[in-house]
Amino acid sequence: MRILLRRQNEAGLANARGIDSRARCALLLVFTFLPVILLWGCAGIVGGQNSSPASQNPQTYTISGTITPVTGGSGATVKLSGAASGTTTANTSGAFMFSGLANGTYTITPSQAGYTFTPTSLNVTINGANVTAGVNFTATAQNQTYSISGTITPAAGGSGATLTLSGAASGTTTANTSGAFTFSGLANGIYTITPSHAGYTFSPSSASVTINGANITSGLSFTATAQTYSISGTISPTAGGSGATVTLSGAGSATTTTNSSGSYTFTGLSNGTYAVTPSNTGYTFSPTSQTATINGANVTNLNFTATPQVSQTYSISGTVSPTAGGSGATITLSGAGNATTLASSSGSYTFTGLSNGVYTVTPSNAGYTFSPTNQSVTVNGSNVANVNFTATAQQPHTVGLSWVASTSSVVGYNVYRSTVNGGPYSIMNGSLISGLSYTDTTVQNGVLYYYVVTAVDGSGNESAYSNQASANIP
Repeated sequence: MRILLRRQNEAGLANARGIDSRARCALLLVFTFLPVILLWGCAGIVGGQNSSPASQNPQTYTISGTITPVTGGSGATVKLSGAASGTTTANTSGAFMFSGLANGTYTITPSQAGYTFTPTSLNVTINGANVTAGVNFTATAQNQTYSISGTITPAAGGSGATLTLSGAASGTTTANTSGAFTFSGLANGIYTITPSHAGYTFSPSSASVTINGANITSGLSFTATAQTYSISGTISPTAGGSGATVTLSGAGSATTTTNSSGSYTFTGLSNGTYAVTPSNTGYTFSPTSQTATINGANVTNLNFTATPQVSQTYSISGTVSPTAGGSGATITLSGAGNATTLASSSGSYTFTGLSNGVYTVTPSNAGYTFSPTNQSVTVNGSNVANVNFTATAQQPHTVGLSWVASTSSVVGYNVYRSTVNGGPYSIMNGSLISGLSYTDTTVQNGVLYYYVVTAVDGSGNESAYSNQASANIP
């Protein structure tokens, strides 16, 4: 139709060359409108011929990509917007996919608590094919950090326990005296907490904790159970070992009797340092006692040798002077043998019936100090005399305090004392002091004391502390 019209127009224009200019203008106007009208009619016909069935299904496509590293990508939320919208979660490798998408322009935006992403989002255009390249993001951990805290009970097993952190980060810390512990400065992730303490087992033995944008402050607790151990040994020969008494002291105390072979055992013991001392009438022992330290294992082969005592015995004697401090003084003997005696009215004392060995002699008397405080004495086949001491009377001291009366109406005063400059202070008087003075009779030699006073009104209101006063006891 267009070709036919074009020929007609050309023929008309050829014939018009002999017409005047006014006629040509009119013809040109007519021929200008005519093709427009005819073309419009043809376009309508073509549009009808090219129409397609409405039931045809459109082709769909996918968009896929990856978030790295996997610590920030795994579990990240990925949102789709634009020509269509949706949400998916990246797998453990940080990969994600949107499917069933028509042609169009989309925006992909990742998010994950504790991470930022580069780029923050990407625009993707589907045009007749899946998009499988270039839709990638990099996750960067944010500076925000968190803490994990918990408790080990009872405090006996928790205090001083070591806590080990592993997983997304590693470290160690020590529980305080209440068994509480904290790990701080931690990023989002999965952690394992494992407690340990010599002499204890823990339930659970470890715990897994996940930080996801918040501190972990509850639910993390362990129970410590004390392990117990034994100390064992033998006293030989059996003549001196059989039926011997063995005494345990130190971190725990107990007494047991050796069997017919001279063997002994103490059980149910916790970690600590112990002293084991054997005794049997008519025998001395080498060594006289032994120290055993339990630290997460049984102690074995703590052995002694028994030697029959010789019938010959000896004495240790001396004097405590002056008699004012010596008379009636208590003298204690320890070491190869144990005994106590009182000095006579002249300050003299004697220990008899002693076998050879090393002894310690220690005097004591209320109100006195002694020089030397004790003496080591070795008995070796003869009596030991002149184990003397000098007694010095302790000088009693008091501190007198006085103060200016309060300008307000008060019913009394309180006196406070401390051995630390600036307190904390402890109250000294049992009831309000009505006067303006107080005498402290409970001071000890060689101590520096600090005092403050407060005023109390009729309603029981107490003033602030006064200025501090000090007293140095010689």
